[in-house]
Amino acid sequence: MKILVTGHEGYIGAVMVPILLAAGHQVIGVDIGYFRTSNPITKSTRFTGVQKDVRALEREDLLGFDAVIHLAALSNDPMGNLHPEWTDKVNHLASVRLAEIAKLAGVKRFLFSSSCSVYGVATPGALADEGSPLKPLTAYAKSKVDTEQDVAQLADEHFSPVFLRNATAYGWSPCFRVDLVLNNLAGTAHTTGEILILSDGTPWRPIVHVEDISRAFIVMLKAPKEKIHNQVINVGVTDQNYQINDLAKAVQQAYSNCKVKYAEGGGPDPRSYQVDFSKLHKNFPSYQPAWNAELGGQELQQAYQTIHFRLEDMTSPRHVRLAQLKQLLEAGRLDDHLRWVK
Repeated sequence: MKILVTGHEGYIGAVMVPILLAAGHQVIGVDIGYFRTSNPITKSTRFTGVQKDVRALEREDLLGFDAVIHLAALSNDPMGNLHPEWTDKVNHLASVRLAEIAKLAGVKRFLFSSSCSVYGVATPGALADEGSPLKPLTAYAKSKVDTEQDVAQLADEHFSPVFLRNATAYGWSPCFRVDLVLNNLAGTAHTTGEILILSDGTPWRPIVHVEDISRAFIVMLKAPKEKIHNQVINVGVTDQNYQINDLAKAVQQAYSNCKVKYAEGGGPDPRSYQVDFSKLHKNFPSYQPAWNAELGGQELQQAYQTIHFRLEDMTSPRHVRLAQLKQLLEAGRLDDHLRWVK
């Protein structure tokens, strides 16, 4: 298939594109370049990367594609809280417009990278499935809900959107993020000798390795239309719902000499939910995730050692999305609409 991937230079995109190419697809990547690293994503002749704002794409840019994988977004809660209007315009309105022009261009399949954060807070002990009430607590989560609802209205016999609600990602990527819970816990262990928990440790999170997210998207590209058409699908593994305390214990398996420490003032986090991923595994038995928290902790320990990860990297713009965006704004490289200043 010929596939357009937005956000190909991001944390997930930098892992997903090589996996797509290995599966035989032709890929064109579009990325605005906020978080570009020195690591080349791929040198394959079946890949072309273009620096362009998703908001500037037109129908002509999407002609000839079989599918769009839409990853590009302001990618976490702190960035959304910086300026909620930006999150709505970039994550929601631009995503809906992209789906509209994709449909006009004759793209048949539109894979939207959503988030399990749309569940927000769930009844203790209950598993949220695709039909559960949505309780977005942040601008980021709300933007995902709004996009799902608006893009679903575009579905017809020729245009099939599918909404992949990813669990919280973790694992190594060429465009690495330390501002994700397991990555962060392993980062503090590596750089301080302590595993620092920022809450009271009781909130629940489902997590999924970035490679397993990528594999789920590939399954959706191959799936029969009737299985994915205008469907919401949670991406993760049901037995990988963890309390933050449990994630800290998983990191301890890689850093056995580290003790768990709780940040001062770290009270309960209202974002606490467990998710049911059985729809994905029942309907798509070819999907076989390869990772869990313990394996992820080992991978991160090895990666941090290889790249000589240091304490200052925990807050560096290179690895923290909010810090990078603030740096670009303060340097005058981005305007008030998050567009590059020429």
